[in-house]
Amino acid sequence: MKLLVLICLLAAEFARAGTLAQFRTVFGEIDVELYDSQKPVTVRNFKALVESGAYENTFFQRVQPGFVAQGGGFYIINPFSTNFFGPPWSLLGQVPGFGNITNEFGVGPKFSNTNGTIAMAKLGGDPNSASTEWFFNLADNSANLDNQNGGFTVFGHVLGGTNAVLQLFNSISYFNGLQPMQAWYPNDPLATNVFTYLPVQYIGVAPPRYVDLVYVNITLLGVRVSSAGNQQQISWNSVAGRTNFVEYTTVMPPIWKPLVATNGTGARFTATDQAPTNTFRFYRVRVGY
Repeated sequence: MKLLVLICLLAAEFARAGTLAQFRTVFGEIDVELYDSQKPVTVRNFKALVESGAYENTFFQRVQPGFVAQGGGFYIINPFSTNFFGPPWSLLGQVPGFGNITNEFGVGPKFSNTNGTIAMAKLGGDPNSASTEWFFNLADNSANLDNQNGGFTVFGHVLGGTNAVLQLFNSISYFNGLQPMQAWYPNDPLATNVFTYLPVQYIGVAPPRYVDLVYVNITLLGVRVSSAGNQQQISWNSVAGRTNFVEYTTVMPPIWKPLVATNGTGARFTATDQAPTNTFRFYRVRVGY
């Protein structure tokens, strides 16, 4: 069993961080370990977008089986609308970003665009144009994406073996979970250039509605250590269906000791350390995979 170490914090400080991101869809969750220290600019930008709420009501806007599943570019004002998803795109908005970031493909260790990794999308001919859009590699795309436009920065990888959601994306086709929007709206530039491989929740020959899109909710582990009375409280967004461990150490190099082991539900959990607040301790949260 792989144990993913997610955070290590000094108990006397008030801090938050996270190296696990969950992409929740109607088809299941995609758990991703982020490369915080190896690709710091990219991960910092991604986490800031998640925490700001920029990715709320976003959806997978492009899935090309055997290639990529892309999102992070657009959001829907009312995801429950039964109106057709098409021009004039009255409920569609572009995800607000914090500006373009520096391409980190060649910074630190090289992470190739292999199956199950996540990378930042960008404009053609501009290596430093990544902003909000990301994509999962659905195959080994290293020969292609590692060698064009400065390389596409991989900033994390999927945990727990081959993910069921990505497997599903690799099995869909036109009118079988995928809609060719250019067929429905051949004169619209968004339909013909952006949403040409649109994943949906149904099978059949019919134009999609807003409610039919494959929405994705992104959350971070979000670990926080704070004082409560004369004790320390460690809170985090638990990982559903996995054992979540909270551990501590009083020495460095660390010798980790158990504090709490609990089954995650996806809700936010809190563990209390009964030791006095003046006790010098480091904490970490990890998840069993």
